[in-house]
Amino acid sequence: MSQQRKERKQEVTAGLDRTLGVPQIVFMVVAMAAPLTVFAGLIPLMLGSGNGIGTPIDFVIVGVVLVLFTVGYSAMTPEVRNAGAFYSYIQRGFGTGIGLGAATLALVTYSLLIVSVSAYLGAAARNVIETFFGVSVPWWCLAAAGLGAIGYLGYRNVEVSARVLGALLVAEVGIVAVVDLAIVLRGGDHGLSAHPLTWDAFTSGATGTGIMFAVFGFVGFEATAVFRSEAKDPDRTIPKATYIAVVLIAVIYAFSSWAMINGLGVARAVEAAAHDPEGLAPGLATRYLSRAAHDVMQVLLVTSFFACVLTAHNVVARYLFTLGRQGALPVSLGVVHPAHRSPHVASLLTSGVIGALLAATAIAGLEPVVEIYAWFGGAGTLGLIVLLALTSAAVVVHFRRAGTATVWTGTVAPALALGALGTILVLVIGNFELLIGSRTGANVFLAVVAAAFAGGLGWAALLSRRRPDIYAALE
Repeated sequence: MSQQRKERKQEVTAGLDRTLGVPQIVFMVVAMAAPLTVFAGLIPLMLGSGNGIGTPIDFVIVGVVLVLFTVGYSAMTPEVRNAGAFYSYIQRGFGTGIGLGAATLALVTYSLLIVSVSAYLGAAARNVIETFFGVSVPWWCLAAAGLGAIGYLGYRNVEVSARVLGALLVAEVGIVAVVDLAIVLRGGDHGLSAHPLTWDAFTSGATGTGIMFAVFGFVGFEATAVFRSEAKDPDRTIPKATYIAVVLIAVIYAFSSWAMINGLGVARAVEAAAHDPEGLAPGLATRYLSRAAHDVMQVLLVTSFFACVLTAHNVVARYLFTLGRQGALPVSLGVVHPAHRSPHVASLLTSGVIGALLAATAIAGLEPVVEIYAWFGGAGTLGLIVLLALTSAAVVVHFRRAGTATVWTGTVAPALALGALGTILVLVIGNFELLIGSRTGANVFLAVVAAAFAGGLGWAALLSRRRPDIYAALE
């Protein structure tokens, strides 16, 4: 008990303000999942190139798997005192070496996702400016402007980000809900059909590819634990926010994909999505609402990308902050701003690294959507699945050793999640070339993900030899 009290004291005096409740954390992680981006971008892709009209079931299945994951994840929350999320959980189960491997993999994973979405942010903003003002602006200029604004918000107190994300999330979920409701009230294309919710529909398309894309849609739900040091009563807030986020995301995506299929017509949804995936959602907004709704959706798509990048930026900054606080990285990264009570040094480093990576892609002449978004986003998805699987395994190992959880929360649920995530990982690797878009790109990004984890293992070995005091303190 004395050790637990000591850990609580360390956690409370960590320096970051505890201002976040369940609603604010849910807003931030659901914003990272970017509902409008999934509605307008990912679901059409799943219809045309994935599991077709079985897409709603893809989201339901992945949602169930992630609820199982959350059972063990939440049970372990009271025993993990810092804000390192995946790193902290995996370290608790498997030790410092594998934990630091997970830390570097997480940093690379989220950085890849930020670059991918930032590029799409620039492209979406360019399209809006061209549509409304007839002016052509390079996508990378607009992406850089967005990163600048995100860097400013990330530098300040996290509550500022939470307020911004809350407003943006309400707007983007609002337009998706209005389009869904309009389709339902008007009876869809030829009446409303439950066929997309059947097993026959689920097995009618490329099931593995559909599941793979569905996982991409849930990116961000796991970030609840990253805000532990800024949460009110984290042992209660973090598990509750995680469950709410997973269920909310699954419901929004499953219902919206069902509504989209019915809005297009079950018989022609796949063909329409394959023919014009980018125009699908705006076209539905025009058909079932008005041209004004089409224009509003275009603008909100930009803010959806912005919200996603802002949350991911905050996640990376807090990983760096935690590692700096523990001495695994330069201690300056663990410094708290005296006025904003934010991890400002870690935030500045995050902005600099992402800016440099994005500049490199622009200089290389990569196309923002087909290449940067697809390639970097695909690699980030792979890294996330590896981290989820490692975390589930770590939960099982930890509770078998500690014996502080029930059989269901400490063994059965996380073991089921591990089995499902392992299956999904095999499917993703098997279909990785499709997700990335080229064999060369797939091989390069597979190597990047593997190197990220291996680099962390090497870093841990180096620390254990040259700085055994720091390494011992991490255990």
